[in-house]
Amino acid sequence: MYALEMFEITKEFPGVKALDRVSFKVKKGEIHALCGENGAGKSTLMKVLSGLYPAGSYSGEIRIHGQTMRFRNIVDAEKAGIAIIHQELALVKEMTVGENLFLGREPKKFGVIQWDELYYEATRWLQKVGLNISPQTKIQSLGIGQQQLVEIAKALAKQANILILDEPTAALTESEVEILMSILEQLRNEGVACIYISHKMPEVFRLADSITVLRDGKSIATLSRKETNEDQIVSLMVGRELTERYPYVARKPKEVVLEVKNYSVWHKDKPVKVNDNVHLSVRKGEIIGIAGLMGAGRTELVMSLFGAYEGKAEGSVQINGKEVRIRSVQDAIRAGIALVTEDRKRLGLVLGMDVKTNTTLASLKEISKFGIINQNEELKWSQKYVDELKTKTSSIETPVGTLSGGNQQKVVLAKWLMAKPKILILDEPTRGIDVGAKYEIYHLMNKLAQEGVAIIMISSELPEILGMSDRILVMREGRIVREFTHDQATQENIMMAATGGK
Repeated sequence: MYALEMFEITKEFPGVKALDRVSFKVKKGEIHALCGENGAGKSTLMKVLSGLYPAGSYSGEIRIHGQTMRFRNIVDAEKAGIAIIHQELALVKEMTVGENLFLGREPKKFGVIQWDELYYEATRWLQKVGLNISPQTKIQSLGIGQQQLVEIAKALAKQANILILDEPTAALTESEVEILMSILEQLRNEGVACIYISHKMPEVFRLADSITVLRDGKSIATLSRKETNEDQIVSLMVGRELTERYPYVARKPKEVVLEVKNYSVWHKDKPVKVNDNVHLSVRKGEIIGIAGLMGAGRTELVMSLFGAYEGKAEGSVQINGKEVRIRSVQDAIRAGIALVTEDRKRLGLVLGMDVKTNTTLASLKEISKFGIINQNEELKWSQKYVDELKTKTSSIETPVGTLSGGNQQKVVLAKWLMAKPKILILDEPTRGIDVGAKYEIYHLMNKLAQEGVAIIMISSELPEILGMSDRILVMREGRIVREFTHDQATQENIMMAATGGK
């Protein structure tokens, strides 16, 4: 028997059909992966299911355990046993773990919250997801991986029997991913139906019993994991065959553009170094990959070189052979450095502003006269980059916060391409975006390198580092410990260097 059946779901927004007669079924005790490019309709379908889009705002039918349901809101969906864990975690950081688990559902007697009962029950649910922490711990003191497990405990505490996970491993370490995988396998054995949304194919093929592919708002296929493979799913997602995931092009880099010597960065709050005596150089038309474990100091290094890290820095930075002093982001932009940040929503974009404004934000001087923006120029340039990068948006005046992750990333790229940088730093450029959009970004990187831009890419995905870099620098504990050429590098020797192994 199916735990969930969705029939002919159609959802329209002004000018866009987000879902076009999508049907989707999940059995009890099944992990069902939902795959598709950004903008394929996955999130919209889950918002329909979780009551965020109420009955009447879409057409079609939802059945839970064979019974037709009409959810007016999220509370109705939760009462039916549906819980959703979003990519951006919905926890109140200032509150305790226990308070978060039972927020709005606190056990009460004569209107008074029974704290002993609340914390006792919270401990029970935390143990179920393998979290041995006090339920009185504040959320803000937990790591992202632990917060993710708190979200799962919260869903289970609501007696959810249909659990939706949206990109649950995007910010997790490898050990945290292992914990999550074993919990999901345990929930499957207990009869919970899990809907797993992820762009990471190895995870999908490790966990899922079935895979449904959405493309352009339509359900394309539902396949058993055993009867398909990664290449078939990817080609169904993008509507064409991707012959190679990483379109590497052997290049002949030219003169050195950026040279960093004896560079150390101090922690913004503690008297310790996050980067210690770093030496690196990048040539014109070269892609350098920086690999390393979380906490190795990669992001702090590039944020500091971009003038955006609060900790003090010392050492030499030369661009085209001339010493530069970068004390602010404005100094970095003037020197020809651009940074596509790891956290695009918080640091890369102004979500309430439209595509047009975000695109021109770093180049206002070029489209202004006497401090007044030339609106025709602003329209011309923003439309140029929407067309070039194939950004899916109904208009350049669409708020950027309403776009899918891959399309938001394209707007961030457009902003820095318009600034015409000599040095482009990409920090986790493809995190949380789909295979097709990744492929487009890789082609763009090759094109920019061909045009002479020096590119530094940080990535936690080793196949991406190996697939796109001319040289790979490995960082550990704030230092660069090894360097490999494209031909020398393997996953094994990179991990060996990153972990300090022999």
